[in-house]
Amino acid sequence: QVQLAESGGGLVQAGGSLRLSCTASGISFALSGVGWYRQAPGQQRDFVASITSGGQTIYADSVKGRFTISRDNVKNTAYLEMNSLKPEDTGVYFCRSNFRNIYWGQGTQVTVSS
Repeated sequence: QVQLAESGGGLVQAGGSLRLSCTASGISFALSGVGWYRQAPGQQRDFVASITSGGQTIYADSVKGRFTISRDNVKNTAYLEMNSLKPEDTGVYFCRSNFRNIYWGQGTQVTVSS
């Protein structure tokens, strides 16, 4: 059974930091690309960052220089380090794995207060 479990969300003041985790089971994690997406209330789900199986990273322009995506294949976990958070970073953050099939986690809420 495939499962992606996000954790690490919460309420933080603007300028603060959070680290999100996405732990996978039931998939070949080391061979999977992993992405983080976020969805604000009433908005579409938007791309935030991704990391390939080889460690190459891509970021949305809005988070470049503030967010860092990484992975630990031993722990089957991907991370999203978020610094200098802004109120517009508020939303539900989802992780997505991509290897032969695409899987999504259930999401974790991030709320940044001004």
